[in-house]
Amino acid sequence: MRGFALGVVAAIVFAALAGVAGIWFGLLPAGADVKPSGFERWAARRSLNATMRREMPATAYPDGPPTDASIVAGAKLYQVNCAVCHGSGSGDASNIAKGMYIKPPQFAQHGVDDDPAAETYWKIEHGIRFSGMPAFAGQLTEQQIWQVTAFLGKSPDALPPAAKAVWNEPHGD
Repeated sequence: MRGFALGVVAAIVFAALAGVAGIWFGLLPAGADVKPSGFERWAARRSLNATMRREMPATAYPDGPPTDASIVAGAKLYQVNCAVCHGSGSGDASNIAKGMYIKPPQFAQHGVDDDPAAETYWKIEHGIRFSGMPAFAGQLTEQQIWQVTAFLGKSPDALPPAAKAVWNEPHGD
């Protein structure tokens, strides 16, 4: 039995050393143009979802339900800070978005209006590691992050007219 236990420990140590050697010698792909492994995708999704469940705000919109004015303000903030990666009403991805891996969702095709507001807020505030999604805490105020969240919480058809006009402005590369 002792030999079996030593064999298991040796196998674990060998696997760990092989993993470290792969990282040390650059054998794992690190370019943005290489598809990550299934394990890497699973680990990233699992970690992100667990972190968000633990850290998301308990309540959405601490200052009350979003107003048309806050949604318009969020649309303007989105155009300045987000559209270059996530697109605008035109639905066309920018050259920056096309060159990124992980591909940022293009909100004209894949909106987040069905996501919980607290989840959207968390993603804007903290960003998503290794994805290109930056953390906006420190760049935007809490109120501004909630404004962007309120804008993204509306489907394009449900936007107030002024916000829809901002949404339909072309983004720049």
